Amino acid sequence: MKKILIIDDEEKLRGLLARIIRLEGFEVTEAADFRSAWKKLDQAETDIVLCDVKLPDGNGVEMIRAIRDKYPALEVILLTAYGNIPDGVQAIKNGAFDYITKGDDNNKIIPLIYRALEKAELNKRVLNLEKQLGEKRSFDSIIGKSKSLLACIDLAKRVAPTDTTVLLLGETGTGKEVFAQSIHQASNRARKPFVAINCSAFGKDLLESEMFGHKAGAFTGAIRDKKGLFEEASSGTIFLDEIGELALELQAKLLRVLETGEFIKIGETHPTKVNVRIIAATNRNLPKLIDSGEFRSDLFYRLSVFQITIPALRERVTDIAALANHFAAIFSIKANKKIKSLSAGFVAALERNPWNGNIRELKNVIERSVILTDGQELDVESLPFEFAQPLTDNSKNMSAFSLASAEKLHFQKVLNYTKGNKAEAARLLEIGIATLYRKIEEYKL
Repeated sequence: MKKILIIDDEEKLRGLLARIIRLEGFEVTEAADFRSAWKKLDQAETDIVLCDVKLPDGNGVEMIRAIRDKYPALEVILLTAYGNIPDGVQAIKNGAFDYITKGDDNNKIIPLIYRALEKAELNKRVLNLEKQLGEKRSFDSIIGKSKSLLACIDLAKRVAPTDTTVLLLGETGTGKEVFAQSIHQASNRARKPFVAINCSAFGKDLLESEMFGHKAGAFTGAIRDKKGLFEEASSGTIFLDEIGELALELQAKLLRVLETGEFIKIGETHPTKVNVRIIAATNRNLPKLIDSGEFRSDLFYRLSVFQITIPALRERVTDIAALANHFAAIFSIKANKKIKSLSAGFVAALERNPWNGNIRELKNVIERSVILTDGQELDVESLPFEFAQPLTDNSKNMSAFSLASAEKLHFQKVLNYTKGNKAEAARLLEIGIATLYRKIEEYKL
Protein backbone atom coordinates (compact mmCIF):
# COMPACT_ATOMS: atom_id res chain seq x y z
CA MET A 1 0.00 0.00 0.00
CA LYS A 2 1.36 3.42 -0.97
CA LYS A 3 2.02 5.79 1.92
CA ILE A 4 1.21 9.49 1.97
CA LEU A 5 2.34 11.97 4.64
CA ILE A 6 0.35 15.19 5.10
CA ILE A 7 2.17 18.04 6.88
CA ASP A 8 -0.20 20.87 7.82
CA ASP A 9 -0.81 22.74 11.09
CA GLU A 10 -4.53 23.24 10.30
CA GLU A 11 -5.98 20.14 11.93
CA LYS A 12 -9.43 20.26 10.27
CA LEU A 13 -8.09 20.76 6.78
CA ARG A 14 -5.45 18.10 7.35
CA GLY A 15 -8.07 15.62 8.56
CA LEU A 16 -10.39 16.31 5.62
CA LEU A 17 -7.57 15.82 3.14
CA ALA A 18 -6.53 12.60 4.90
CA ARG A 19 -10.06 11.17 4.63
CA ILE A 20 -10.26 11.97 0.91
CA ILE A 21 -6.95 10.26 0.24
CA ARG A 22 -7.73 7.22 2.41
CA LEU A 23 -10.87 6.64 0.33
CA GLU A 24 -8.54 6.00 -2.61
CA GLY A 25 -6.93 3.14 -0.70
CA PHE A 26 -3.76 4.92 0.40
CA GLU A 27 -2.20 4.70 3.86
CA VAL A 28 -2.06 8.22 5.31
CA THR A 29 -0.06 9.62 8.22
CA GLU A 30 -0.30 13.18 9.53
CA ALA A 31 2.05 15.74 11.08
CA ALA A 32 1.42 19.27 12.32
CA ASP A 33 5.00 20.54 11.91
CA PHE A 34 8.39 19.60 10.51
CA ARG A 35 9.70 18.21 13.79
CA SER A 36 7.02 15.54 13.97
CA ALA A 37 7.16 15.05 10.18
CA TRP A 38 10.83 14.07 10.34
CA LYS A 39 9.99 11.43 12.93
CA LYS A 40 7.23 10.03 10.69
CA LEU A 41 9.58 9.93 7.71
CA ASP A 42 12.25 8.15 9.75
CA GLN A 43 9.80 5.59 11.09
CA ALA A 44 8.35 4.34 7.79
CA GLU A 45 9.05 4.54 4.09
CA THR A 46 6.91 7.26 2.51
CA ASP A 47 6.03 7.68 -1.16
CA ILE A 48 4.44 11.14 -1.30
CA VAL A 49 4.56 14.17 1.01
CA LEU A 50 1.79 16.78 0.87
CA CYS A 51 3.24 19.80 2.66
CA ASP A 52 1.85 23.19 3.63
CA VAL A 53 4.08 26.13 2.76
CA LYS A 54 3.75 27.96 6.09
CA LEU A 55 4.33 25.84 9.18
CA PRO A 56 5.15 26.80 12.78
CA ASP A 57 8.76 25.66 12.53
CA GLY A 58 9.67 26.30 8.91
CA ASN A 59 8.82 27.13 5.32
CA GLY A 60 7.80 24.33 3.00
CA VAL A 61 9.49 25.86 -0.05
CA GLU A 62 12.81 25.96 1.81
CA MET A 63 12.42 22.49 3.33
CA ILE A 64 11.85 20.61 0.07
CA ARG A 65 15.55 20.31 -0.65
CA ALA A 66 16.30 18.86 2.78
CA ILE A 67 13.49 16.31 2.42
CA ARG A 68 14.59 15.25 -1.09
CA ASP A 69 18.25 15.07 -0.06
CA LYS A 70 17.45 12.65 2.76
CA TYR A 71 14.71 10.73 0.93
CA PRO A 72 15.51 11.07 -2.81
CA ALA A 73 12.87 8.60 -4.00
CA LEU A 74 9.79 10.35 -2.59
CA GLU A 75 7.99 13.28 -4.23
CA VAL A 76 6.75 16.45 -2.53
CA ILE A 77 3.57 18.34 -3.42
CA LEU A 78 3.34 21.78 -1.84
CA LEU A 79 0.03 23.20 -0.61
CA THR A 80 -0.51 26.91 -0.02
CA ALA A 81 -3.43 29.08 1.05
CA TYR A 82 -2.17 32.00 -1.05
CA GLY A 83 -0.32 30.92 -4.17
CA ASN A 84 2.16 33.23 -5.83
CA ILE A 85 4.36 32.75 -8.86
CA PRO A 86 7.79 33.37 -7.24
CA ASP A 87 7.12 30.75 -4.54
CA GLY A 88 5.86 28.29 -7.14
CA VAL A 89 8.94 28.75 -9.32
CA GLN A 90 11.28 28.38 -6.34
CA ALA A 91 9.41 25.29 -5.13
CA ILE A 92 9.89 23.55 -8.47
CA LYS A 93 13.56 24.58 -8.52
CA ASN A 94 13.98 23.09 -5.05
CA GLY A 95 12.56 19.76 -6.22
CA ALA A 96 8.79 19.91 -5.64
CA PHE A 97 6.66 17.73 -7.90
CA ASP A 98 3.97 20.44 -8.00
CA TYR A 99 2.69 23.53 -6.17
CA ILE A 100 -1.07 23.98 -5.75
CA THR A 101 -3.55 26.22 -3.91
CA LYS A 102 -5.66 24.79 -1.08
CA GLY A 103 -9.40 24.61 -1.64
CA ASP A 104 -9.36 25.80 -5.25
CA ASP A 105 -7.37 22.78 -6.37
CA ASN A 106 -8.87 20.07 -4.14
CA ASN A 107 -10.28 18.25 -7.17
CA LYS A 108 -6.76 18.02 -8.57
CA ILE A 109 -5.23 16.33 -5.51
CA ILE A 110 -5.97 12.67 -6.32
CA PRO A 111 -4.91 12.77 -10.02
CA LEU A 112 -1.82 14.69 -8.95
CA ILE A 113 -0.96 12.07 -6.32
CA TYR A 114 -1.20 9.30 -8.91
CA ARG A 115 1.16 11.17 -11.24
CA ALA A 116 3.56 11.83 -8.38
CA LEU A 117 3.46 8.13 -7.45
CA GLU A 118 4.53 7.18 -10.98
CA LYS A 119 7.50 9.52 -10.64
CA ALA A 120 8.32 8.18 -7.16
CA GLU A 121 8.27 4.62 -8.48
CA LEU A 122 10.64 5.61 -11.28
CA ASN A 123 12.90 7.28 -8.69
CA LYS A 124 13.06 4.02 -6.73
CA ARG A 125 13.93 1.98 -9.81
CA VAL A 126 16.74 4.37 -10.76
CA LEU A 127 18.10 4.46 -7.19
CA ASN A 128 18.02 0.66 -6.94
CA LEU A 129 19.83 0.33 -10.25
CA GLU A 130 22.44 2.89 -9.22
CA LYS A 131 22.87 1.02 -5.96
CA GLN A 132 23.44 -2.22 -7.86
CA LEU A 133 25.91 -0.58 -10.20
CA GLY A 134 27.48 1.27 -7.32
CA GLU A 135 29.44 4.47 -7.63
CA LYS A 136 32.16 2.44 -5.98
CA ARG A 137 32.60 -0.36 -8.45
CA SER A 138 33.78 -3.87 -7.71
CA PHE A 139 35.13 -6.49 -10.09
CA ASP A 140 31.58 -7.89 -10.28
CA SER A 141 30.57 -4.72 -12.14
CA ILE A 142 32.92 -5.54 -15.05
CA ILE A 143 30.68 -7.20 -17.63
CA GLY A 144 31.96 -9.96 -19.88
CA LYS A 145 33.29 -13.52 -19.89
CA SER A 146 35.73 -13.42 -22.82
CA LYS A 147 39.16 -14.94 -22.17
CA SER A 148 41.00 -11.68 -22.83
CA LEU A 149 38.81 -9.78 -20.33
CA LEU A 150 38.98 -12.49 -17.66
CA ALA A 151 42.77 -12.50 -17.94
CA CYS A 152 42.81 -8.75 -17.22
CA ILE A 153 40.45 -9.15 -14.27
CA ASP A 154 42.70 -11.87 -12.85
CA LEU A 155 45.74 -9.59 -13.06
CA ALA A 156 43.82 -6.72 -11.46
CA LYS A 157 42.62 -8.92 -8.59
CA ARG A 158 46.18 -10.05 -7.92
CA VAL A 159 47.60 -6.53 -7.72
CA ALA A 160 44.64 -4.94 -5.92
CA PRO A 161 45.58 -5.91 -2.31
CA THR A 162 49.06 -4.38 -2.72
CA ASP A 163 50.11 -0.72 -2.86
CA THR A 164 51.87 -1.25 -6.19
CA THR A 165 51.49 1.46 -8.83
CA VAL A 166 49.42 0.22 -11.78
CA LEU A 167 49.50 1.37 -15.40
CA LEU A 168 46.34 0.61 -17.38
CA LEU A 169 46.76 0.55 -21.15
CA GLY A 170 44.12 0.37 -23.85
CA GLU A 171 42.11 2.33 -26.38
CA THR A 172 39.74 5.12 -25.41
CA GLY A 173 36.44 3.82 -24.05
CA THR A 174 37.62 0.34 -23.03
CA GLY A 175 36.79 0.86 -19.34
CA LYS A 176 40.12 1.79 -17.78
CA GLU A 177 38.48 3.89 -15.04
CA VAL A 178 36.14 1.01 -14.16
CA PHE A 179 39.21 -1.19 -13.67
CA ALA A 180 40.87 1.52 -11.57
CA GLN A 181 37.81 1.81 -9.31
CA SER A 182 37.59 -1.97 -8.99
CA ILE A 183 41.25 -2.22 -7.98
CA HIS A 184 40.68 0.48 -5.37
CA GLN A 185 37.60 -1.25 -3.98
CA ALA A 186 39.49 -4.54 -3.62
CA SER A 187 42.43 -2.87 -1.84
CA ASN A 188 43.00 -2.08 1.81
CA ARG A 189 42.33 1.56 0.89
CA ALA A 190 38.72 0.90 -0.10
CA ARG A 191 37.28 2.98 2.77
CA LYS A 192 39.42 5.94 1.77
CA PRO A 193 38.88 8.33 -1.17
CA PHE A 194 39.13 7.39 -4.83
CA VAL A 195 39.96 10.55 -6.79
CA ALA A 196 40.11 10.65 -10.60
CA ILE A 197 41.56 13.36 -12.81
CA ASN A 198 41.87 13.55 -16.59
CA CYS A 199 45.33 14.96 -17.37
CA SER A 200 44.19 16.17 -20.81
CA ALA A 201 41.27 18.20 -19.47
CA PHE A 202 43.30 21.15 -18.12
CA GLY A 203 46.10 23.44 -19.23
CA LYS A 204 49.50 22.91 -17.55
CA ASP A 205 49.19 25.66 -14.92
CA LEU A 206 45.62 24.83 -13.96
CA LEU A 207 46.40 21.12 -13.87
CA GLU A 208 49.31 21.71 -11.49
CA SER A 209 47.00 23.63 -9.16
CA GLU A 210 44.33 20.91 -9.41
CA MET A 211 46.78 18.12 -8.70
CA PHE A 212 49.00 19.67 -6.06
CA GLY A 213 47.15 22.74 -4.75
CA HIS A 214 48.39 26.27 -4.13
CA LYS A 215 48.87 28.88 -1.43
CA ALA A 216 46.82 32.07 -1.28
CA GLY A 217 48.47 34.79 -3.35
CA ALA A 218 50.55 32.35 -5.41
CA PHE A 219 49.06 33.83 -8.58
CA THR A 220 46.28 36.17 -9.71
CA GLY A 221 42.96 34.78 -8.53
CA ALA A 222 44.46 32.57 -5.79
CA ILE A 223 42.52 34.26 -3.00
CA ARG A 224 42.70 31.32 -0.57
CA ASP A 225 44.71 28.18 0.08
CA LYS A 226 43.62 25.26 -2.09
CA LYS A 227 44.09 21.56 -1.45
CA GLY A 228 45.16 19.58 -4.47
CA LEU A 229 43.68 16.26 -5.51
CA PHE A 230 46.69 14.38 -4.12
CA GLU A 231 45.79 15.71 -0.67
CA GLU A 232 42.10 14.98 -1.26
CA ALA A 233 43.07 11.37 -2.01
CA SER A 234 45.06 11.05 1.23
CA SER A 235 45.36 7.40 2.31
CA GLY A 236 43.32 6.41 -0.75
CA THR A 237 43.88 6.11 -4.50
CA ILE A 238 44.38 8.72 -7.20
CA PHE A 239 43.60 7.77 -10.80
CA LEU A 240 45.56 9.74 -13.40
CA ASP A 241 43.77 9.23 -16.72
CA GLU A 242 45.45 10.19 -20.02
CA ILE A 243 48.84 10.28 -18.28
CA GLY A 244 50.52 10.52 -21.70
CA GLU A 245 49.21 14.10 -22.00
CA LEU A 246 50.98 15.29 -18.82
CA ALA A 247 53.40 18.20 -19.40
CA LEU A 248 57.10 17.46 -18.80
CA GLU A 249 57.29 19.90 -15.86
CA LEU A 250 54.45 18.08 -14.11
CA GLN A 251 55.99 14.71 -14.95
CA ALA A 252 58.99 15.72 -12.83
CA LYS A 253 56.70 16.67 -9.96
CA LEU A 254 54.79 13.41 -10.23
CA LEU A 255 58.04 11.46 -10.26
CA ARG A 256 58.99 13.07 -6.95
CA VAL A 257 55.67 11.98 -5.44
CA LEU A 258 56.33 8.42 -6.57
CA GLU A 259 59.88 8.44 -5.19
CA THR A 260 59.48 10.38 -1.93
CA GLY A 261 55.74 10.67 -1.27
CA GLU A 262 55.92 14.47 -1.20
CA PHE A 263 55.44 17.55 -3.39
CA ILE A 264 55.56 21.34 -3.13
CA LYS A 265 52.41 23.36 -3.67
CA ILE A 266 52.42 26.39 -5.96
CA GLY A 267 53.63 29.34 -3.86
CA GLU A 268 54.77 27.10 -1.01
CA THR A 269 58.36 26.59 0.16
CA HIS A 270 58.14 23.40 2.19
CA PRO A 271 57.01 19.97 0.96
CA THR A 272 53.66 18.32 1.68
CA LYS A 273 53.73 14.60 2.51
CA VAL A 274 51.06 12.27 1.10
CA ASN A 275 50.29 8.57 1.38
CA VAL A 276 48.44 7.74 -1.79
CA ARG A 277 48.35 4.90 -4.30
CA ILE A 278 48.69 5.90 -7.95
CA ILE A 279 46.88 4.19 -10.82
CA ALA A 280 47.59 5.72 -14.22
CA ALA A 281 46.03 5.09 -17.63
CA THR A 282 46.73 6.01 -21.23
CA ASN A 283 45.71 5.13 -24.77
CA ARG A 284 49.04 6.35 -26.14
CA ASN A 285 52.28 4.50 -26.84
CA LEU A 286 54.49 5.74 -24.00
CA PRO A 287 57.76 4.19 -25.34
CA LYS A 288 57.24 6.19 -28.57
CA LEU A 289 56.63 9.34 -26.52
CA ILE A 290 59.90 8.65 -24.66
CA ASP A 291 61.74 8.37 -27.99
CA SER A 292 60.31 11.72 -29.12
CA GLY A 293 61.21 13.39 -25.82
CA GLU A 294 57.58 13.93 -24.74
CA PHE A 295 57.61 11.52 -21.79
CA ARG A 296 60.24 10.83 -19.13
CA SER A 297 61.66 7.34 -19.18
CA ASP A 298 62.25 7.35 -15.40
CA LEU A 299 58.58 8.21 -14.80
CA PHE A 300 57.49 5.49 -17.21
CA TYR A 301 59.46 2.84 -15.33
CA ARG A 302 58.00 3.99 -12.00
CA LEU A 303 54.45 3.97 -13.35
CA SER A 304 54.70 0.69 -15.23
CA VAL A 305 55.63 -1.56 -12.32
CA PHE A 306 52.46 -3.52 -13.07
CA GLN A 307 50.85 -3.12 -16.49
CA ILE A 308 47.41 -4.30 -17.55
CA THR A 309 46.34 -3.93 -21.19
CA ILE A 310 42.56 -3.87 -21.47
CA PRO A 311 41.28 -5.37 -24.76
CA ALA A 312 39.33 -3.37 -27.31
CA LEU A 313 35.66 -4.30 -27.70
CA ARG A 314 36.28 -5.77 -31.17
CA GLU A 315 38.68 -8.23 -29.47
CA ARG A 316 35.92 -9.46 -27.16
CA VAL A 317 32.92 -9.74 -29.48
CA THR A 318 31.36 -12.44 -27.27
CA ASP A 319 30.82 -9.80 -24.57
CA ILE A 320 28.84 -7.39 -26.76
CA ALA A 321 25.41 -8.98 -26.16
CA ALA A 322 25.84 -8.92 -22.37
CA LEU A 323 27.00 -5.29 -22.43
CA ALA A 324 24.13 -4.29 -24.73
CA ASN A 325 21.55 -5.94 -22.44
CA HIS A 326 23.11 -4.21 -19.45
CA PHE A 327 22.94 -0.75 -21.03
CA ALA A 328 19.43 -1.41 -22.37
CA ALA A 329 18.24 -2.14 -18.83
CA ILE A 330 19.77 1.09 -17.52
CA PHE A 331 18.41 3.37 -20.24
CA SER A 332 14.98 1.69 -20.21
CA ILE A 333 14.57 2.73 -16.60
CA LYS A 334 15.86 6.24 -17.19
CA ALA A 335 13.60 6.69 -20.23
CA ASN A 336 10.65 5.07 -18.41
CA LYS A 337 10.33 2.37 -21.07
CA LYS A 338 9.88 -1.39 -20.83
CA ILE A 339 12.54 -2.86 -23.10
CA LYS A 340 12.60 -6.60 -22.42
CA SER A 341 14.81 -8.01 -25.16
CA LEU A 342 17.18 -7.42 -28.06
CA SER A 343 16.35 -9.01 -31.42
CA ALA A 344 18.79 -11.49 -32.96
CA GLY A 345 19.29 -9.10 -35.88
CA PHE A 346 20.03 -6.23 -33.50
CA VAL A 347 22.71 -8.24 -31.66
CA ALA A 348 24.18 -9.50 -34.95
CA ALA A 349 24.47 -5.93 -36.22
CA LEU A 350 26.23 -4.90 -33.01
CA GLU A 351 28.67 -7.79 -33.29
CA ARG A 352 29.58 -6.83 -36.89
CA ASN A 353 30.48 -3.26 -35.94
CA PRO A 354 34.19 -2.42 -35.44
CA TRP A 355 33.50 -0.27 -32.33
CA ASN A 356 36.35 2.17 -32.71
CA GLY A 357 34.91 4.00 -29.70
CA ASN A 358 34.70 0.74 -27.73
CA ILE A 359 32.29 0.40 -24.77
CA ARG A 360 31.62 4.13 -24.63
CA GLU A 361 30.41 4.07 -28.24
CA LEU A 362 28.27 0.97 -27.60
CA LYS A 363 26.68 2.67 -24.61
CA ASN A 364 25.75 5.71 -26.72
CA VAL A 365 24.28 3.53 -29.49
CA ILE A 366 22.12 1.60 -27.01
CA GLU A 367 20.86 4.81 -25.40
CA ARG A 368 19.87 6.10 -28.85
CA SER A 369 18.10 2.84 -29.69
CA VAL A 370 16.13 2.87 -26.44
CA ILE A 371 14.96 6.43 -27.13
CA LEU A 372 13.84 5.52 -30.66
CA THR A 373 12.09 2.26 -29.71
CA ASP A 374 8.39 2.29 -28.84
CA GLY A 375 7.95 -1.44 -28.27
CA GLN A 376 9.54 -3.91 -25.88
CA GLU A 377 12.35 -5.13 -28.15
CA LEU A 378 15.32 -3.31 -29.63
CA ASP A 379 15.56 -4.06 -33.35
CA VAL A 380 17.86 -3.05 -36.21
CA GLU A 381 15.54 -0.22 -37.25
CA SER A 382 16.65 1.76 -34.20
CA LEU A 383 20.34 1.55 -35.14
CA PRO A 384 22.24 4.27 -37.06
CA PHE A 385 22.60 4.02 -40.85
CA GLU A 386 26.10 2.58 -40.73
CA PHE A 387 24.72 -0.57 -39.09
CA ALA A 388 22.77 -1.48 -42.24
CA GLN A 389 22.94 -5.19 -43.15
CA PRO A 390 26.00 -5.78 -45.36
CA LEU A 391 25.85 -7.74 -48.60
CA THR A 392 24.90 -11.36 -48.06
CA ASP A 393 25.18 -14.58 -50.04
CA ASN A 394 22.14 -13.76 -52.17
CA SER A 395 24.08 -10.77 -53.54
CA LYS A 396 27.59 -12.23 -53.37
CA ASN A 397 28.02 -11.79 -57.12
CA MET A 398 27.94 -8.05 -56.63
CA SER A 399 31.34 -6.37 -56.54
CA ALA A 400 31.95 -4.19 -53.50
CA PHE A 401 32.56 -1.37 -55.97
CA SER A 402 29.60 -2.02 -58.26
CA LEU A 403 26.74 0.43 -58.72
CA ALA A 404 24.29 -2.32 -57.67
CA SER A 405 25.98 -2.87 -54.29
CA ALA A 406 25.98 0.88 -53.61
CA GLU A 407 22.32 1.10 -54.62
CA LYS A 408 21.39 -1.80 -52.33
CA LEU A 409 23.10 -0.20 -49.36
CA HIS A 410 21.41 3.14 -50.08
CA PHE A 411 17.97 1.52 -50.29
CA GLN A 412 18.63 -0.27 -46.99
CA LYS A 413 19.65 2.99 -45.27
CA VAL A 414 16.53 4.79 -46.45
CA LEU A 415 14.29 1.92 -45.30
CA ASN A 416 16.03 1.97 -41.93
CA TYR A 417 15.47 5.71 -41.71
CA THR A 418 11.74 5.37 -42.42
CA LYS A 419 11.49 2.38 -40.06
CA GLY A 420 10.17 0.22 -42.89
CA ASN A 421 7.58 2.74 -44.14
CA LYS A 422 7.76 1.97 -47.87
CA ALA A 423 5.59 4.84 -49.04
CA GLU A 424 7.81 7.32 -47.20
CA ALA A 425 10.94 5.57 -48.49
CA ALA A 426 9.67 5.80 -52.10
CA ARG A 427 8.97 9.51 -51.60
CA LEU A 428 12.48 10.17 -50.25
CA LEU A 429 14.05 8.12 -53.05
CA GLU A 430 11.88 9.97 -55.58
CA ILE A 431 10.74 6.72 -57.22
CA GLY A 432 7.41 4.97 -57.63
CA ILE A 433 6.21 2.54 -54.95
CA ALA A 434 6.17 -0.29 -57.54
CA THR A 435 9.84 0.39 -58.34
CA LEU A 436 10.68 0.29 -54.64
CA TYR A 437 8.96 -3.10 -54.20
CA ARG A 438 10.85 -4.42 -57.23
CA LYS A 439 14.17 -3.28 -55.75
CA ILE A 440 13.29 -4.82 -52.38
CA GLU A 441 12.65 -8.14 -54.09
CA GLU A 442 15.75 -7.85 -56.27
CA TYR A 443 18.09 -7.13 -53.38
CA LYS A 444 16.28 -9.38 -50.88
CA LEU A 445 15.87 -6.45 -48.45
